[in-house]
Amino acid sequence: MEQNKDLFSPANDTVVPKAAAPRPAVKTTAKTGNGPRGASSTYSAADIEVLEGLEPVRRRPGMYIGGTDISALHHLFSEVIDNAMDEALAGHASRIEVELEADGHLTVTDNGRGIPVDPHPKFTDRSALEVIMTTLHAGGKFDSAAYETSGGLHGVGISVVNALSEITEVEVARDQRLYRQEFVRGLPTTPLVDLGRVHNRRGTRVRFRPDPQIFGANGIFQPSKVLAMTRAKAYLFGGVEIRWSCDEVLVAGTDVVSRATFHFPDGLKDYVIERVGNGARIVDDLFAGRTGTPGKNGALEWAVAFVPGDAFVSSYCNTIHTRDGGTHEAGLRTALLRGLKAYGELSGNKRGAAITADDVMTNSAAMLSIYVREPEFVGQTKDRLSSPEAARLVETGVRDAFDHWLAASPQQASRLLDWTIERAEERIARRKEKEIARKSATRKLRLPGKLTDCTQGAADGAELFLVEGDSAGGSAKQARFRASQAVLPLRGKVLNVAGASRDKVLANQQLADIVQAVGVGTRERYRASDLRYDKIIIMTDADVDGAHIASLLITFFYSEMPGLVDDGHLYLAMPPLFRISQGPKVHYARDDAHLAILLETEFTGRGKVDVTRFKGLGEMPFAHLKETTMNPKSRTLLQVMVLNDGEETRAAVDSLMGNRPEARFRFIQENARFATDLDI
Repeated sequence: MEQNKDLFSPANDTVVPKAAAPRPAVKTTAKTGNGPRGASSTYSAADIEVLEGLEPVRRRPGMYIGGTDISALHHLFSEVIDNAMDEALAGHASRIEVELEADGHLTVTDNGRGIPVDPHPKFTDRSALEVIMTTLHAGGKFDSAAYETSGGLHGVGISVVNALSEITEVEVARDQRLYRQEFVRGLPTTPLVDLGRVHNRRGTRVRFRPDPQIFGANGIFQPSKVLAMTRAKAYLFGGVEIRWSCDEVLVAGTDVVSRATFHFPDGLKDYVIERVGNGARIVDDLFAGRTGTPGKNGALEWAVAFVPGDAFVSSYCNTIHTRDGGTHEAGLRTALLRGLKAYGELSGNKRGAAITADDVMTNSAAMLSIYVREPEFVGQTKDRLSSPEAARLVETGVRDAFDHWLAASPQQASRLLDWTIERAEERIARRKEKEIARKSATRKLRLPGKLTDCTQGAADGAELFLVEGDSAGGSAKQARFRASQAVLPLRGKVLNVAGASRDKVLANQQLADIVQAVGVGTRERYRASDLRYDKIIIMTDADVDGAHIASLLITFFYSEMPGLVDDGHLYLAMPPLFRISQGPKVHYARDDAHLAILLETEFTGRGKVDVTRFKGLGEMPFAHLKETTMNPKSRTLLQVMVLNDGEETRAAVDSLMGNRPEARFRFIQENARFATDLDI
């Protein structure tokens, strides 16, 4: 980035008298004798090491920036740009420039008031600039006189950057004059120099390069990370424009731009819209708003998109990124949860009582920014906010706005509530499955009591017959091949999962027995590798009631274990309805139509033709059941498959099996003309 000649070009070289440099670290030690393990045999005042100036930062950088890794390295940039953002939020700066150079130097420039350069009243032999750069806990943010809200609270930010930088250069344009001072590893190497008059410009320029003695040879800034941090600051305050420039050598062959200008009038809302993009949303509208004025105590801004994936929560306090969240995020979670539960109570949806904050936030893409006076952070790196008043501020501001947002669009509010309830029910189901898994870790998992399992342990070639009723189950158990065929009798019609609440599905014992027997789990917990049988065969009576039970079971597997259907493991048995015999000749008919065909084609000779109608599988001799339905060599199975158009299949299931009778009535009206041979 080219220097602005008005701001940085000197008119003369007037020198401001230099104050004495801070004293280096003092270390005095005395060793008297050889104690255990080489330690001194005495311990006295002479053994006390005193670190002065910025030496503690260089000796223990982890105390101030969290370590010396790549994340800590970029924290140096955070400290510098945060100072520039504080000027913008206070209303004194409208532009910030960030430049990354090929040699590792990083420069941050603002057009704010500029760091004071006059002699400090307490340290009269040094300028305020030098005191700020070389003294811990020195700054203008300990009270609200200079800044009502700010990210720099401890007065260590810029001095820590100076201490951990190989070279630091500071230029200040203030009162139409330009000043400059240089530092090496925290110590001033030049006096504060007055470079002369400048016109129509003001502000602070900090140029620094991290010290390889601290961060190692690989301690260089990553352009992509610095760019992302720069862009994030522009989203936080719509009133600032941030200009980015980077040496093209650093970004060659990457998708990082070398020049960009960031200005986002809608702030966090702009960020969420860009982050979510054109992806699917649970509801179309974003929940966004703000209270107060950015930079003023008690101000608040938020933006939340409800999406079925890519959930995240990113929070800030006084433009400081709180990576580990804190009390302000807790306030947001509480506000969204209580608002949604309250809407559920008003709309009469009692299922909403089961949802938790995690159920709400699991599908929330959220940005949150607050401004408070003298916030409390956990540690100097400010990764987590601990101010109690932040939770109250966010909960109060967001809750009222969220209630109005929900009431303004009942349709999308109901959709959001239903979606969140489904997440809660899935969470409960996963918890129950984990409890079963924990039990199975200590003892063999007990299979459903009515299940008669096969003797082989491998799933390949194994079959599970779901049979209608205990009577049919008894016949099937006699007709089965013990090695490879298992039988689970069912009691009457199972629950219609398409028209039932998640609570009812989870509480249904018959469905729980099926899930336990199959072994793969349901929905998000589905594990194909745990399948206990290669074929799941629905075997019901060849009548209307049997067809209904089969439809209910297919709906269950399609809704709860779609992977099982997609992988081709679900089948329908085709037991006969009639047995036709004429002397030694025997045939079986599936239905009336099949019976008529057989009588016309197979039984035309002399002799009496006997036709036996099976009232159900339970009354069919097990030998006949084995021959017609269970023997792989002579039976017929129908494989259950999903049409190529998955959306059409889902719509058909919801329409015909869901809890909307008007949809089924409409289907009957539209298709009644195709029905023939009704037995009325």
